Amino acid sequence: MIRLLIFAGTRPEIIKTAPLVIEAKKHTEIETVYCLTGQHKTMAQEVFSIFNVRADDNLEIMRPNQTLNNISESVFAKVPAVLEKIKPDIVFVQGDTTTAAMAALASFNMKIPVGHIEAGLRSFNMQAPYPEEANRRLISVLSKFNFCPTDASAKNLRNEGVDEKTIAVTGNTVVDALRLIQEKYRLDDLSIVPAPIQKPFVLVTAHRRESFGEGFQNICAAIRDSALKYPHLQFVYPVHLNPNVKEPVHKMLGNIANVLLIEPVSYLPLLTMLQNCEFVLTDSGGIQEEAPSFGKHCIVMRTVTERMESVECGFSELVGTDYQKIISAIDETVIKKKHHPVKENPYGDGYSCERIIEVLKSH
Repeated sequence: MIRLLIFAGTRPEIIKTAPLVIEAKKHTEIETVYCLTGQHKTMAQEVFSIFNVRADDNLEIMRPNQTLNNISESVFAKVPAVLEKIKPDIVFVQGDTTTAAMAALASFNMKIPVGHIEAGLRSFNMQAPYPEEANRRLISVLSKFNFCPTDASAKNLRNEGVDEKTIAVTGNTVVDALRLIQEKYRLDDLSIVPAPIQKPFVLVTAHRRESFGEGFQNICAAIRDSALKYPHLQFVYPVHLNPNVKEPVHKMLGNIANVLLIEPVSYLPLLTMLQNCEFVLTDSGGIQEEAPSFGKHCIVMRTVTERMESVECGFSELVGTDYQKIISAIDETVIKKKHHPVKENPYGDGYSCERIIEVLKSH
């Protein structure tokens, strides 16, 4: 019997670990325990209901105006007690959050093997994305199992001298999540989105810390001017609640007729918008991974991305937060009506979790 403890803290982690919980529970020789840290408090329950999974424990670390150090302190303080109680044979963490980094470090300190889901992503810039680049590099050093989503991410680890025996290319579990959702739900009904969306529309998501200040001013200015230039297009923007995002967005875009600013939405409405939009303006890592499954072109408003696979195959383009580059990319996408055939997602085929569990069972 293998006792597997899986940690998750944010909504993206829950989305990407829920399919793994489902797959692991199919194997009688694996006892699976699922623990949330509560780094993100809102929207977790909706994701659980989508996948029909539940958490066995919730550390509920979320507090108002928490800093990165607050999150680190809380996770690092509470995880050891969970490890003592569960006594896992291995701990799985996902991605590059503070939850993942601190849970991995606490496990390593207690000599419990760590498996890193979505290992090997690199932007090669410690400030972008911040603090994710530092988190994932730390986890790679600590992990006994590095489950890489692509050949490129595995190559990154090899170049860093990570032991080849720890590396397995499995695909990204977010594609598994999309497969499970598309088997169960229809994503063509825009009425589930609590907003008056009109077709044709562009989906906008932007919230990265490294863009706060001038970067967000440029993003908002480019959206404003593009909306005025293309009045037939609606620009739909679920606005992050962080004041560094919310204040400039509402100040610069709040009075533009064809810009629709809405509250953050849950996962099914977000995927519904992704399926039905013309194209995407984003700085989200997850959307870069999800958009190829819907054939949607992504204009990535980041200077660097750790997800170059979709850039290299033409699904995405990097424009940073440069006003003119964003404007030019929107112009070209509108004029050329850029769409992509829905073909194999460069980040996986939807069966990553099966490969991860097979690697675990073979050791």
